[in-house]
Amino acid sequence: MTEGRGTNFVRESTGLVKNVSLFDAVAINVSYMSTGAALALIGFTVLLLPSVSGVNLVAASLIGFLFSIPQVIVYTKMSSKTSRTGGDYVWMSRSLGGFTGSAVTFMGITMETMPYLALIALSVVFAIGSVGVALGNGSFLGLALPPNVGGSSPLMQFVLAAALLAVLVALNILKPKWGFKVVSILMVVGLVTLTVAVITLLSAGQSGVANYIDNLNPGNQSLSYQSLASSYGGSTFDLGATLSVLPFFAIFVYPWFNASASVGSELKGKRATTWNAPISAVLAFLVVTIPLAAMYYVGGFGFTNEALHSSTLVIDDSFNFWTLAMGASSSSAIAALIGIGWILWEVAILAFGIITISRYLLAQSFDRFLPSKFAYVSDRWGSPIFAHLFDLAVTVVLIGLAVAVYGTLSSLYGAVLASMFYFLFVGLGAAVYAIKREKGSERSVLAVAGILTAAVFAYISYEFLASPAVWGGNTLADGYIVVTFLAGVGIYVASRRYHKARGIDISLLFKEIPPE
Repeated sequence: MTEGRGTNFVRESTGLVKNVSLFDAVAINVSYMSTGAALALIGFTVLLLPSVSGVNLVAASLIGFLFSIPQVIVYTKMSSKTSRTGGDYVWMSRSLGGFTGSAVTFMGITMETMPYLALIALSVVFAIGSVGVALGNGSFLGLALPPNVGGSSPLMQFVLAAALLAVLVALNILKPKWGFKVVSILMVVGLVTLTVAVITLLSAGQSGVANYIDNLNPGNQSLSYQSLASSYGGSTFDLGATLSVLPFFAIFVYPWFNASASVGSELKGKRATTWNAPISAVLAFLVVTIPLAAMYYVGGFGFTNEALHSSTLVIDDSFNFWTLAMGASSSSAIAALIGIGWILWEVAILAFGIITISRYLLAQSFDRFLPSKFAYVSDRWGSPIFAHLFDLAVTVVLIGLAVAVYGTLSSLYGAVLASMFYFLFVGLGAAVYAIKREKGSERSVLAVAGILTAAVFAYISYEFLASPAVWGGNTLADGYIVVTFLAGVGIYVASRRYHKARGIDISLLFKEIPPE
């Protein structure tokens, strides 16, 4: 591949600035890997499983981490070769061709990120409601309950989610450098409060957990701590049952190393490019696994699985890691600190998701696949204004559909299947690049890592499709995937014809690396 500097690209540079340090790169990866949301929404997933017998969440997290190692190798090696805006899109489209790269990326990351942002925005509202109720303010219950449950406040959930999204989009338009710093600060706050939550839970012990659970529904003996713990009759590990929950970790945690790759042209120095994926993977593994292990250790394996499978506890009482740590705490101040940290961690996810999607929109318009308006970067603010506004408009509509039509944020889970297909093609793209461009051990390592990455995501995609009732298979999610893929195909064909009539063959752009 030669580095393109011709007139085929929209312009000679992206207009973005190298403001992202190694620390910022790790922060945006870990924030986008959504461990805070995973610990909050695990119950909404386990609740839908036909059985929790043998489902070991700690083991599932470990397996998910091990499965992610080939992807870490792919992103580490390929990012050093193509450190550009929309990095994985760049190398995948240059390896597999403009048609495949453009259509798959448009479906699998550019447009798929929007339902994910809608999911996270609603998750922030759920966190606000749950924290308010946990701290003794019953007026927040309407925000904590799913929109299709009596007593919820769907309109207020929509308004708050949309308003928060709009504020963060405005920040990234007017002060893009602040957008990165906000993510880094919020990640640090999230890590500190998560540590406090784990220590609080371990300090409370089983008696603290039992006391909290017994006081949630005092008139219902079937929901007492002892009743839940004794009702579990399965083993502590079954491989098939454990593998069945891998899509949960794929939705929230392990695949999302693309966050820092998406801002590749803004990374400062080789260290930021080389080390962000390995550090992020290990940190995310620890951050999501230690709290789950703490729940098993303190509450017991049987109790934890049964509690996460109880509709009353999960839906009515907002049971999850965060609320358990808050409830088991003997200090209202510590409980409030944990709750605030939970909310801010989720805001961090939303904040970087906004940055990510704008970079893919910019990268695809830079290649003339999308209208050049999306590549416009304001001279005054240094931000891709139209990309941000497009993201805001589509995501707000998806928030409304999830709330008004399906009444649950888990209805958006299924759209993440598009990203599983995307990462599959990213792995194939890395393997093709290695075979065509590399030699010796570098060729072998990268090719094997790429093929293994593709195999992992083929398997996870199968798990998604095998249990649609658990993983959000519905008209909204499935239709969104089909429509965005067909739209990507149509846009590529239309763009190629449009530009060819003006003397530009856009297929040639995908033989070059775009300028920074």
